[in-house]
Amino acid sequence: MSITAKDVEHVAKLARLRLDASETERMTEQLNAILRYAEKLNELDTDGVEPTSHPMPLSNVMREDAVRPSWPIESVLKNAPDEEDGQFKVPAVLE
Repeated sequence: MSITAKDVEHVAKLARLRLDASETERMTEQLNAILRYAEKLNELDTDGVEPTSHPMPLSNVMREDAVRPSWPIESVLKNAPDEEDGQFKVPAVLE
């Protein structure tokens, strides 16, 4: 598999990046170098190697969900720049 300059330009457009010709060429070379390096992994003999999702064995790392009292609303809103009816008041983001 190989990355072309057209592929780089397409991804740059999706990411809303402006790349000049030299940057496009450099990115194409760098991405192809990464792919060539990744292709070397196909040369490894992985027969008998168990797939892993994490390098360290993990047991449940989540804490128990315990009910506890909420903070008083006065304390929560103490540092709010603006509040209305016990809620944070923020500028409208939709018209």
